[in-house]
Amino acid sequence: MKKKLILACMLFGTYASTAQQISKDYLLLLTREWKGDRFPDGRPKVEDKLLDRMKKVTLEEAWAVLRNHNYKHQFEGDWQLINPDSVLVGRAVTAVFTPGRPDIQSAIDDKGHEKDGRIKSQNAWPIDLLTKRDVYVVDQFGAYEDGPTIGDNLGNSIYTKTGNGIVYDGAIRDLSGLKEIGGFTSFFRSYHPSHHLNDPKGALNTTLVGINQPTRIGKATVMPGDVVLGREGGIIFIPPHLAEEVVKVSEVVRLRDMFGHQRLREQKYTPGQIDTRWSDEIEKDFSQWLREHINDLPVEAAEIQEILKKRTW
Repeated sequence: MKKKLILACMLFGTYASTAQQISKDYLLLLTREWKGDRFPDGRPKVEDKLLDRMKKVTLEEAWAVLRNHNYKHQFEGDWQLINPDSVLVGRAVTAVFTPGRPDIQSAIDDKGHEKDGRIKSQNAWPIDLLTKRDVYVVDQFGAYEDGPTIGDNLGNSIYTKTGNGIVYDGAIRDLSGLKEIGGFTSFFRSYHPSHHLNDPKGALNTTLVGINQPTRIGKATVMPGDVVLGREGGIIFIPPHLAEEVVKVSEVVRLRDMFGHQRLREQKYTPGQIDTRWSDEIEKDFSQWLREHINDLPVEAAEIQEILKKRTW
């Protein structure tokens, strides 16, 4: 009985600590396949250099790698955009809001202000955690009128902290002001000129129930530390332990496309030969082409050398 009581207390402690902001131990458990660096709170920290390379990855290339690893629910489309011609890449910091409920709201407020050292209103709490190269990913349950928690004030704060924009599953406000923030590449569901109301004694529209918890954005599952890749109106959330593979596969595809296009222009091969599984002859030609152009290609020489090492010719 004593052992059961101790176990129950341990479990209660774990879940109590994750009722809003995830505990470090629980986050380490959920992201155990990631073997790289982490932030102090345990969030995976994919290196900046890899994020830079991720900007050239297409959604199709990333999707194919994730699908191959049985990750079927990482893409979400049909967004409105700020800076639609730009690419959004960064590490996810997640927040989950629910329709406002006074008893939960006041309990979270009291704990946040009295025990956790939080200041101001709940919608600012996750923003306080943001660092450079983060992307603020928010499940706002599609809230529309009186729902927006982000306008140009918080937008400027987010951009100053991260150098990035947001993924916001709800309505935003101050759209013209947000567009004036040059690099604020963002994905959002809708626009409404109203603002959220979070007074538990009066109107109450949203309650913050999760920070850096596993989060649903539409039909996609997002974890804190996932690499966010947004472009062409869609977003894919890449588990950190697969980010390097996604980049390397994309770079190989890019090189093969460059080679194939050049050989087609030279009429060395027919479209039928290039647009199918390559013969041994073409693969050998591709390897030789890589060696000859190793210093002129848009992929680091070290990565090309790695590709060549895997060749058997």
